[in-house]
Amino acid sequence: MHYFEFGKRDATIYSGGTTASINTGFDEILEINKVVNNNGTVGNVSRVLIDFDLSYISQSIMDGKIPSTAKYYLNLFDATSEEVEASQSIHIYMVSGSWKQGTGKLDHDPVTSDGVSYQYRNHDAKTPWVTGSVLTDGGTWFTASVDANQEYNISASYDISFDRKDIRADVTDLVSNHIYSSSVYPNNGFIVKREDSGSYGNNPATSSFGFDSGQEGDSSRLGNLKYFSRETHTIYPPKLEVVWDDSSWNSGSLSALSATDLERLKIYFKNLRPEYKEKSIVKFRIVGRELYPTTSFATTPAELDVKYLPSASTEYEIRDAETEEVIVPFGSGSRVSCDTTGNFFRVQMDGLQAERNYRFCLKVVSGSGTTDEEINFYDDNYEFRVVR
Repeated sequence: MHYFEFGKRDATIYSGGTTASINTGFDEILEINKVVNNNGTVGNVSRVLIDFDLSYISQSIMDGKIPSTAKYYLNLFDATSEEVEASQSIHIYMVSGSWKQGTGKLDHDPVTSDGVSYQYRNHDAKTPWVTGSVLTDGGTWFTASVDANQEYNISASYDISFDRKDIRADVTDLVSNHIYSSSVYPNNGFIVKREDSGSYGNNPATSSFGFDSGQEGDSSRLGNLKYFSRETHTIYPPKLEVVWDDSSWNSGSLSALSATDLERLKIYFKNLRPEYKEKSIVKFRIVGRELYPTTSFATTPAELDVKYLPSASTEYEIRDAETEEVIVPFGSGSRVSCDTTGNFFRVQMDGLQAERNYRFCLKVVSGSGTTDEEINFYDDNYEFRVVR
């Protein structure tokens, strides 16, 4: 199963003298950038703040709907990043202080300063970023465990290169810190930035980093990483992806499709409708049968004899029908199940944007090992629309 939580608030914060108090809460673009002067010094650094509502996820874990083994991924989508040539690492931390999104944009004139900025968590209230009793700039975040029994990491990273700018970073440990220790690690979202080795503050658990060294502070020109924000009018807003294996298998008295069947296989949906409501959870039934069943004398036609697809090796994928963007990839979170009636899988439609068309693709792996393994894909216009 895949569940998506879209961003609740986000902003870019800029360190430069004239931009340190600017709010960008309504900008359509998030930037992770570093401006290097001609003399090699760093003139401006930008970092991204992004927050997701985790209340539904927390409650679903308590209710047993989402297992404790679920994985969590932060997804940010490239918005024409510039001059990204060198490989580099993006680092993600849990923000340790509250902040206000604000309504500003980078190009506002006069400047809007009603929310978060590099200098302030909330410019309206003149609330600065503080580590311990020390005023700091650029955000504060957890950099060391404050719980002796803590089993999760407090940071995550993701490698970027000129041909891989989209971010799909595993933030399972960061989310788990909040879900299982919310009193210690309140949910104030993530800060996404290039790494730096300097630190300020007298509290070992929360810090704000300077930019005097590391990829954020050295003289290397790494390009301007740009990502779509929650304010975008595209299909690429930031999202937190939750993935877990919800498949089950009980074939009852059903027979398996034979090797011969699988060589000439046709898959069809028994209940695929043109439209589904965006908040629904839908159980899709699929049937695999031989494309040209052998004629035989029987009371039941061969084409109506339901057989099950290979267990643990049949998966589905969901694509945007217009852009071909993969929304739900093949993998452990998209395995097909089986009960005594046949094969099925469930989809939570609220992870898909409304008023768009989507298409299922199916993958069937047959055989065993690597010598006789065969992988076949089925893409037969299994299309549907999500509506409000």
